[in-house]
Amino acid sequence: MQCIILAAGLGIRMRPLTLEKPKPLIEIAGKPLISHIVEALPSEITELVLVVGYKGDMIREYCGDVFLGRPVTYFEQANPGGSAEALFIAKEALRDTFLVMYADDIHGKRALKEMMRYSHAMLAARSETPERFGVVEQNADGTIKRIIEKPEHPSSDLVSTGGFVLSTDIFDCVAEKSHLGEYYLVDNVNIYAKTHPVHIVEQDLWIPIGYPEDIQKAEKILAS
Repeated sequence: MQCIILAAGLGIRMRPLTLEKPKPLIEIAGKPLISHIVEALPSEITELVLVVGYKGDMIREYCGDVFLGRPVTYFEQANPGGSAEALFIAKEALRDTFLVMYADDIHGKRALKEMMRYSHAMLAARSETPERFGVVEQNADGTIKRIIEKPEHPSSDLVSTGGFVLSTDIFDCVAEKSHLGEYYLVDNVNIYAKTHPVHIVEQDLWIPIGYPEDIQKAEKILAS
């Protein structure tokens, strides 16, 4: 199975750290974030597809043509257009069913491995600040009903943590631009979930890396 990692973001919230390097290369506990992400991938993932943008040459140089034993194909998102646009840029390279990850957070191995059981799945976790994330509403059978991005009054503490198992059918689910003028993947997933039962896999380890101060928090968690 392929894993596409969306790694083109500007990393604005991580400044000043991202003024010199892209967010996926920010070091946490002695190694770049992209290494933490790929090391957690299950053995079923045999190929990587990276969508790069901001300081993408640095990511290409670090990861090379083979990264941690897996061949890498690169695509360029020249201008920030949102996560859905990044996925669609790599459409020609993706086959059958694939894993989608953001190059933002650290994930535990167990939940990623469990996702491999399903044809359609997403990672989720409980959060004390769900209003900062995409809040997940679920059906009675444990599949997603919809994801609501950063709601002012969250209906649940269950949030999307940025991992999806999807099929190429996702490319038939075209959503409109957000009010910020970008295409968000969660909007496409909401359409996709109406005809594809997307199973929710709750994580026991999820470390959001959104701001510089999150690095120290992450290192304490990893050390324990």
